[in-house]
Amino acid sequence: MTTETNAGPASGSQILIIILSILLPPLGVALSRGIGTQFLINILLTILGYVPGLVHAIWLAARPAP
Repeated sequence: MTTETNAGPASGSQILIIILSILLPPLGVALSRGIGTQFLINILLTILGYVPGLVHAIWLAARPAP
């Protein structure tokens, strides 16, 4: 028997963070997780290529904060 958790619909602020993550991935990470390790990782990924930084930013924005 498995239990599924439904996080429910996204809030307005989460949608705004995802939109900002699409436009400028490090900004979305900074707003969702703050300036820290994930922010630095995202800057590095964005420098290496827009798409890796974009995927990382949206992944962090969609996940619940620890």
